[in-house]
Amino acid sequence: MIILDIVFYSFVVIVCIQVVFYGIVFGSFAFHNPIQPTPNTTPVSVLICAKNEAKNLLAFLPSILKQNYPNFQVVLINDASSDNTLEIMEDFAEQYDNIKIVNVRNTEAFWGKKKYALTLGIKAAKYEQLLLTDADCQPVSEHWIRDMSAHFTTKNTIILGYGAYNKIKNSLLNKVIRYETLLTAMQYFSFAKIGIPFMGVGRNLAYKRSEFFKTNGFINHIDVRSGDDDLFINEAATSQNTSICFSPSSFTTSIPKTSLHSWFRQKRRHVSTAKKYKPRHKSLLALFYSSQLLFWIFSIILLIAGFYWQFALVLILLRFIVQMTAVGFSAKKLNELDLILILPFLELFLIVFQFSIFIANLISKPNYWK
Repeated sequence: MIILDIVFYSFVVIVCIQVVFYGIVFGSFAFHNPIQPTPNTTPVSVLICAKNEAKNLLAFLPSILKQNYPNFQVVLINDASSDNTLEIMEDFAEQYDNIKIVNVRNTEAFWGKKKYALTLGIKAAKYEQLLLTDADCQPVSEHWIRDMSAHFTTKNTIILGYGAYNKIKNSLLNKVIRYETLLTAMQYFSFAKIGIPFMGVGRNLAYKRSEFFKTNGFINHIDVRSGDDDLFINEAATSQNTSICFSPSSFTTSIPKTSLHSWFRQKRRHVSTAKKYKPRHKSLLALFYSSQLLFWIFSIILLIAGFYWQFALVLILLRFIVQMTAVGFSAKKLNELDLILILPFLELFLIVFQFSIFIANLISKPNYWK
């Protein structure tokens, strides 16, 4: 009984932690009514780093080149591709005079990998305002540049956007991937809202060149092959210089993985950068994940044992109500409402999945970006 007493009172604490996260921290984004800033016409350089992305450039680059914005440049960075990526870039450059090609050769590419290539692209960019995406990403509207750049001010030098994944009908894995993406966005948008920005995603991210050079670029984590987006933001973002953009026309979409194995490998690379986060960010993320894990473990123990089960059930329902509300409002903002119906399953699957990644990364180092 003493053990069950400890479990029960620990469970009460865990539920309180979860309610604070979902109700207050994530609620800062979920219940936030955005005020769309006045669009500006300040020139923008759009950067796309591509390695063996000929097929994706053909499919998605036109949607960027046809953006409804008065003055923008597209910097195409060929990161030592072995396919015809460079030739595709050159073909587009013959048709559009606002394209700048940066060709990184094999003799250079060993140093820093993508971060080195991206640094060369940033140095070659013509304009102060930089908007970054990936070669396999597509803006959902012609107003992507307008919406993202509108958040730049003298004070706001970093803009966090949302990079969604395409929906695949009748695919449970697709729902899991999109739920993980939604939860990650909730986290980085919410923490930015309360003044603790900690990451962004390279599929949809903007910052000023001056901010990049003030932070010395990627030099402090150049030894980590991944993290050109989240590690840079973790180092450079503050409560004073960061803004978020989640208007529906500002999203980008990407093609998601279609096998659990390939997604597992991708997430291993992504998660491996978290050890480089600032201590308070690691502590908050660890607290959130561990409280999620313990919530499920303690819930199952108390309900099976029938120990104070009435009180346990009330606490479980309270936590789910707060969670469903916060996630539901966030999902509506980010066009992911179809995920809500199976939220408990998605959450439990993701907890187990993330624990598996943690164990795998302890055993061996993950493969890096291409």
